[in-house]
Amino acid sequence: MILGVGDFGAVNQAGEEVKTFALGSCVAVIFLNVKTRMVGMAHIALPDSSINTEKGKTKPGYFANTGIPALLDLMNRMGCAAGGVGMSVKLAGGASIMDPNNTFNIGKRNQLAIKKILWRYHLGALSMDVGGNFSRTVAVSVDTGKVLLSSPGKKDWEI
Repeated sequence: MILGVGDFGAVNQAGEEVKTFALGSCVAVIFLNVKTRMVGMAHIALPDSSINTEKGKTKPGYFANTGIPALLDLMNRMGCAAGGVGMSVKLAGGASIMDPNNTFNIGKRNQLAIKKILWRYHLGALSMDVGGNFSRTVAVSVDTGKVLLSSPGKKDWEI
């Protein structure tokens, strides 16, 4: 399953993976559930849907405050416990790519909003690769549960 900006999804069949490309200031929120062998991801672009409530309704994955609940709800409907119970969380992205003077700090604002929302569910990231000034592509396999990252000019790595 390939996710674009503002998309979210979950997979639970052997051989499947979730992948998203070129995270800059966006953040991939990754949920792993060992018990159900399910992997979910949201490609979050902005911290809060209050700037565009209609978009928050039609494309909830675009915003942290709507995307995380929507992904957890989807995973619950696919067989995971409600409210994120039993989930492991990993985060990637949140860089400062085209904001050298940190004028907007979208990456950092996304990271903080996501952490705040996760705390409401009594969840925290087990590992993360966030910040910096480079983009990341993220892939997660149902078979291994490994979160693999890549970036141009860098050797692939795992979080």
